[in-house]
Amino acid sequence: MTIKSLPLLLLLLLAACAQQQPTIPALPPLPPPPPPAQLTLVVAPQDEVAPLLAYHQSLRRMTQGELLKELSSLTLQQKTPKALLQSAMVLSLTRGSGDLARAQAQFDSVATAPEPEAQGLRQLAQLLSAQCADARRLLDESERLRAQLKDNQRKNEQLNETLEALKEIERGLPARASK
Repeated sequence: MTIKSLPLLLLLLLAACAQQQPTIPALPPLPPPPPPAQLTLVVAPQDEVAPLLAYHQSLRRMTQGELLKELSSLTLQQKTPKALLQSAMVLSLTRGSGDLARAQAQFDSVATAPEPEAQGLRQLAQLLSAQCADARRLLDESERLRAQLKDNQRKNEQLNETLEALKEIERGLPARASK
């Protein structure tokens, strides 16, 4: 057999395989898919939440001075659920004492508001309220740890002073006579 006849042999082999294809038995038809489950999840329309999310992103890029200026302009507006959410978003980013608690209270008031305008904003308000609660817990924990660190540093200084006093007493003792 020569190398020239190898392609011809492969071609004949492929043709023989193609003629001997087994027939596949027909599968029974699949049952119809079940009807889609009825979801009762209320999702706010995209046009209500998306601008608020974009607003929150723009707030995150502002300085503290700009945030306070934005907050003062929001306090002049009518107290709608959207305006309450916006002012709470600003409060959640300022560094004033009690601002996180005020922000969480405003988020909670929007989350429980009976107005139809608040209907589509409830889930966003609940999410932001939960984030405020987490931030408050972390802030409280960091304050506790900071106080604990100061206390430990004070104790460490006292122990160092005691150690230095003991070293000074030891230096003042007469040397022992060697035997």
